[in-house]
Amino acid sequence: MPKKDSRIIAKNPNAYHNYEILEKIESGMVLYGTEIKSIRSGKVNLKDSYASIDKNGEIYVYSLNISPYEHGNIYNKDPLRPKKLLLNKSEIHKLIGMTTLKGYTLVPTQLYFSNNFVKLELGVGRGKKLYDKREDIKKKDAERKIERYVKNQQN
Repeated sequence: MPKKDSRIIAKNPNAYHNYEILEKIESGMVLYGTEIKSIRSGKVNLKDSYASIDKNGEIYVYSLNISPYEHGNIYNKDPLRPKKLLLNKSEIHKLIGMTTLKGYTLVPTQLYFSNNFVKLELGVGRGKKLYDKREDIKKKDAERKIERYVKNQQN
């Protein structure tokens, strides 16, 4: 959950469309200098990213695209390299239980600055079925129609 003094860098547009997010957890990431500079310039893409737990009990984010920094030359890292998440041991155990026992998925929802640190909001949820997605679209359309009607009635 981003705090008041945080600045959102990137959001995952597919997270709430494809998944029903039940819980959110804030985590830090292990990044290098040129990656931070690239993030500060806003060259990040969360679209197809996902997180998983490896056999050592560490959580990594995959497919999080941080574009190479233009002036970084030899210090640039691979843009799609797995990035380790920094969480407490109790949070990791909780996530392990939720993903293995209940079958939930770890999805990055947004990336933001919190007190000059880059934080990743990790959503724990389950995948939506096609009919769930259709119901969400119907609800949004109905809300838009109601807003338009109310707006036209005020004019």
